[in-house]
Amino acid sequence: MATPGKAKKKESKRQFPAKSSIDTPFLNKWKVLPHNDMCAIHQTIKLKLECMELQKIETKVFRKFKRRKNKKLPPVTPECDAPEESHSANVPISPNNGWTNKSARGQLAVGINEVTKALEKNELRLMLVCKSVKPQHMTDHLIALSVSRGVPACQVPQLSRIVSELLRLKSVLALGFRRCNSTEEDYFAEIVGDIIPRVPPLHIAWLQGTGAASGADEELLENNNKRGPKRQLEDEREISECDVTQTEVPEAVSGTLQPLRVKRIVNRPNKKTRKRIKK
Repeated sequence: MATPGKAKKKESKRQFPAKSSIDTPFLNKWKVLPHNDMCAIHQTIKLKLECMELQKIETKVFRKFKRRKNKKLPPVTPECDAPEESHSANVPISPNNGWTNKSARGQLAVGINEVTKALEKNELRLMLVCKSVKPQHMTDHLIALSVSRGVPACQVPQLSRIVSELLRLKSVLALGFRRCNSTEEDYFAEIVGDIIPRVPPLHIAWLQGTGAASGADEELLENNNKRGPKRQLEDEREISECDVTQTEVPEAVSGTLQPLRVKRIVNRPNKKTRKRIKK
């Protein structure tokens, strides 16, 4: 008779923890820049930066390694201390480190982090993004920021390679041109004036007509502050009546519902673990 075999335990499938969240149904994408406009933008940036000679200078300084405190050093006579102090005082210090033109560098925003902060404070008048960014979603948030601030922005191929060579940097994934005061000298007025007409306009579904509405609201607030409380109540009633009449018009409603998207994030699903061997 055959001996009955032992029942094997069912191998349970390993479950990975996943986080699910609601994702935006709108997809923001950069518009494709025509080849002629791309070459013109490259040429204007090259000519201006070469004429300005704006660069970052970094000179390496040799530094002696400090001796360990644990090692016991032989006793040193006081006569030998003087030459060591004089030698340490003669270490070369490079005063030329930094940018060749600091005022011109202050009118630029270099890198994704610096450009994002400048856009949030509404300090830019033009923004350029390199197409070689990996992963690409690192610059997707700049589309909505630039449209909400009314800043022209576009994605330029090979921007990082050209600008980094001229500025002596490793990479330049985003480049922004700041607004200048009337007292400051504008170094990049020619670049901004030549590039802005070539920038294709960006379109976002939920930011249509925000600029005109915000300007009208600011004017109403200024006028209400000057008037008395009774007059303010009358103005508010008139504004509410106008809003009701505008909503009745079918042309004002231009939005359409989008399908719901759920984003599911799994933490390292392809991770391989070793099985423990029972002794």
